[in-house]
Amino acid sequence: MSEVWFRDRDGLIRRGTVAESARGQWRLTPGVPDRIAPAAEPLDGLVVGQFTDWHVHLQLVAPGELAAGVLGRVLDLGAHPERVREYRDAPPRGVRVDFAGAFLTAAGGYPSDRAWAPAGSFRELVDVAAAAAAVAEMAAHGASVIKVASNATAGPVLSDDLFRAIVAAADAAGLPVVAHAEGHGEAMRVQRLGARMLAHTPFSERLGPAELRAHADTVIWISTLDVHGWGAGGTAFEIARDNLAGFHALGGSVRYGTDLGNGPLPVGLNPRELAGLRSAGLTPLEILAALTPADPELPETSLVFIPGTSVHDLDVAAARPLTRADLGEPDTLRRSSSPSQQTDTTRPAPKEQP
Repeated sequence: MSEVWFRDRDGLIRRGTVAESARGQWRLTPGVPDRIAPAAEPLDGLVVGQFTDWHVHLQLVAPGELAAGVLGRVLDLGAHPERVREYRDAPPRGVRVDFAGAFLTAAGGYPSDRAWAPAGSFRELVDVAAAAAAVAEMAAHGASVIKVASNATAGPVLSDDLFRAIVAAADAAGLPVVAHAEGHGEAMRVQRLGARMLAHTPFSERLGPAELRAHADTVIWISTLDVHGWGAGGTAFEIARDNLAGFHALGGSVRYGTDLGNGPLPVGLNPRELAGLRSAGLTPLEILAALTPADPELPETSLVFIPGTSVHDLDVAAARPLTRADLGEPDTLRRSSSPSQQTDTTRPAPKEQP
């Protein structure tokens, strides 16, 4: 049994003990009496639960390349609903899969004419009845969110009335709407019409203070910064980073997401995405919050170790599954190591952000 600092489900840094169960899994127990770390408390690393990638496309990668290491959950935001449900029912290498199912889009809208879009991965809606039926179909397949495509640069988009109809049906089913908003004015339009999340940080245009405030008050943003240039940067990356910086400064809620499947992105934790979040002003603890770690006190949660000597210098990109060495060799606790899941895979890249 070893003493550790850990991040609890509410984001507090607390003292606890870790021991190995009879099944060979690490189990975390809060300390008695409870002890919460002050901001200046020296650390020998931090123990957390596994992370979530809030934007992937499993039909565009080989799901078997995922490994249940630091990532414990992914959210698929556009796929054939029956295919992605198979991944949920038989998680690839232990990674939990939640999903939206098919893209909901306008007739002839994005991504209906894209070669990368798998057959059955989109529904073209022409009226309110079709919108309600599509939401009901995704809910019946077990979707946890509804994905709406609103890409005005690539074709027609849903009318305001149809978008509102989707939101109403999704609300009735208890499913938040996640919108891909691309093109001038689309980020503000989907916010006004009731989208609860953006699949991408807005990258078509820089949003003004009042627009950022409206989003910060009502919408969660999924980051997906690295998909713009895959490490090379560029105009879209800079616009997205600046928007994210303003949104975050106003208290907006950020989720780590990569758009895995869209070009040469690492399968696993993406250090370039983390660096993008840092460049947008997020601290290590705020980046950790964006990764939404699982509750480490639950018996089914696999534990992750993050090197660092304080909450201010946590090396989140070096996160790794907790090992005996992390618990038993104090000199190694402060040494960063390469992430366990950095498998770079290069694939033909879609021209847009799905």
